[in-house]
Amino acid sequence: MVFLAPLAASLIQMAISRSREYEADHDGAVICGNANYLADALEKIEYYALNGRQMSDATPATAHMFIINPFSGIGSTMSKLFSTHPQTSERIARLRAQAAGR
Repeated sequence: MVFLAPLAASLIQMAISRSREYEADHDGAVICGNANYLADALEKIEYYALNGRQMSDATPATAHMFIINPFSGIGSTMSKLFSTHPQTSERIARLRAQAAGR
């Protein structure tokens, strides 16, 4: 139990962080008036993060402060479980659905 409790607490914390990110996306889209604007911005940020300069200042301890996951090269199911960020593609899909009124 001594080993499982901290692991469970970390998983819960990361899940809360991901849900807050979705909530922030929703609220940001409401504020700007069109969810497509935010979705377009996320697509551009993801493009430059994947094809441009590496985020050399990123560490696992500071990853939660980035707009997108600075370690986005990781894509396994286990890594998604421990991620503080939801997949950018899922965030964009939710924003597009919000813009469509679904």
